[in-house]
Amino acid sequence: MLYYIFIILFIVLVLFGTLFIVKQQTAAIVERFGRFTSVRQSGLQIKIPVVDRVAGRLSLRVQQLDVVVETKTKDDVFVKVKVSVQFKVIKDKVYDAFYKLDFPQDQITSYVFDVVRAEVPKMILDDVFEKKDDIAIAVKGELNDAMINYGFDIIKTLVTDIDPDQQVKESMNRINASEREKVAAQFEGDAQRILIVERAKAEAESKRLQGQGIADQRREIARGLEDSVKVLNNVDINSQEASALIVVTQHYDTLQSVGSASNSNLILMPNSPQAGSEMLNNMVASFTASNQIGEQMKKAAKEKEIDDRNKNSQT
Repeated sequence: MLYYIFIILFIVLVLFGTLFIVKQQTAAIVERFGRFTSVRQSGLQIKIPVVDRVAGRLSLRVQQLDVVVETKTKDDVFVKVKVSVQFKVIKDKVYDAFYKLDFPQDQITSYVFDVVRAEVPKMILDDVFEKKDDIAIAVKGELNDAMINYGFDIIKTLVTDIDPDQQVKESMNRINASEREKVAAQFEGDAQRILIVERAKAEAESKRLQGQGIADQRREIARGLEDSVKVLNNVDINSQEASALIVVTQHYDTLQSVGSASNSNLILMPNSPQAGSEMLNNMVASFTASNQIGEQMKKAAKEKEIDDRNKNSQT
C-alpha cells in the first residue's frame, strides 16, 4: 500500500514539474541547465522536470512609467516636469527584453531625464507650457532609438504635468489677475464714457425741447397780445394805451401768482398800490414819446429824400 502511495506522489510531482501554464499576454522564458532554451506563449506548456526550469515571465501588455524630472528653464525658473511613458515588450524580442536589461524601467528613466534636461533649458517658462508636445515627441524619439535594441517598443510619451516653484505660480497668478483687472477697468471706463455721452445727448435733447417749448410759448403770448390789442382798438383805445394796459394786467397777474404761494419769499419792487397807476402813466408817456420820436425821424428822412431829389434835378 505504501508503495502505491509513493508511486502516486511521484507521478504527481512529475506532472507538476512537467506541466506549467502561461497566462494570456505573458511570455515565459525556459532554461535548461541555466541556458536559454525557448520562449513559451500563453497556454498549457511542457518542460522536462529537473532539467528545464521557468527562468522568468514577462508581461506583453502596455505598461506605464511615470517619471518626474526637476530642471530649470531658459529664464532660470525651476520646474518639475512629469513624463508618462507607455511601453511594452516586443513579442518577437522577448529574449532581448529579458536578458539584455536587468532593470528596464531604470534605463527608461535615465533616458527621460537626459532628454528633458536637454530640451527644457532651451525654452522660457511660457514656452514649456505651450510646447509640451514637442518635449514629449523628443523623449519618444530618443527612447525608441535606444530601447528598440533591448526589445521594448515605446508606444507614447505624454507630458502630463508641469509644476513650477510655488512662488513662481503665485507671481503668474498675480500677473494674470492684474491683466484681468486692467481689462475690467478698460470696460468700466468705456461704460462710463458711453454713459456720459448718452447723458449729454439726453440733456442736449432736453434743452432743445425746452427751448422749443419756450419759443412756442412766447409765440403764443405774442399772438395773444396781438389779439388783445386788436380787441382794445375796437373800443377806441389806441395801441399805446392798450400795450400799457396789457403790461399792467400781466404785472398784477404776476403779483397774484406770487401771493398765492404760501412759502414764497419773493419781493417785487416797487409793490405799493400807487405804483401800478404810476407805472401805467409812465408806460403811456414812454409809448407816446417813442411814437413822437419815430414820427420826427420819418419826417427828417422824408425831407432829406426831397432835398436829394432837388439836387439831382438841378444837376
